[in-house]
Amino acid sequence: MFIAAPGNTDVLMVVTAGFLALCVIAFGVLFFRLHSLPEHIAHKSHKVQMEVVSVLCLISLFTHMHIFWVIGLILAFIDIPDFGTPLKRIAGGVEKIAGVEPLEETEATVHAEPHAKQAAGAAASPKKSAAAGTARKEPSHV
Repeated sequence: MFIAAPGNTDVLMVVTAGFLALCVIAFGVLFFRLHSLPEHIAHKSHKVQMEVVSVLCLISLFTHMHIFWVIGLILAFIDIPDFGTPLKRIAGGVEKIAGVEPLEETEATVHAEPHAKQAAGAAASPKKSAAAGTARKEPSHV
């Protein structure tokens, strides 16, 4: 058993205060690290729902409602399929079949240099493929 001498109590109090401060800081770091764990998981795997997971982590941190953290953790591990890319490809294919310029290219050329076409003397007419003009129209009753 350690019995402190009268002169050593100041040293013992300083060591105890330092140890207590170190424990409080370590607990805070662990607490914040644990709350941001789903966000780090979603960020490393480049998930589509990364922003949603981040918001859920912040809500759970400030409200102390752990259900938001659990939902964020579940969302960080789930792969939500990317429906946007195939739908954009389908839309691009349909526009190509219809003979219409894709919307992205039209906006890019209009916003990039609007006077370039007028200076070159090119008329702004939509491009139509030869197949679109010669295709037979289907009957309307079908």
